[in-house]
Amino acid sequence: MFVKDVVVQNQVGLHARPATFFIQKANEFRSTIWVEKEDRRVNAKSLLGVLSLGIVGGTPIRILADGEDEETAVTALVSLVESGFAE
Repeated sequence: MFVKDVVVQNQVGLHARPATFFIQKANEFRSTIWVEKEDRRVNAKSLLGVLSLGIVGGTPIRILADGEDEETAVTALVSLVESGFAE
């Protein structure tokens, strides 16, 4: 399992459009991927799951992956979050 923490950079957080980009990126990988906010963990490949976390700008989240491409998956998703989703 590979884990990395990141702070959401874009002001509005993971609302519908950036959450969709996040999920599309997560679905490029074979690993099982989760997103954690505080004590809640959801499937990073689920739009409803990610939206249910209510992640706003400045929120620290943890991205976890388990599988053959876990490190690549987490690194790519952290980079996407750090980019602010081009907003």
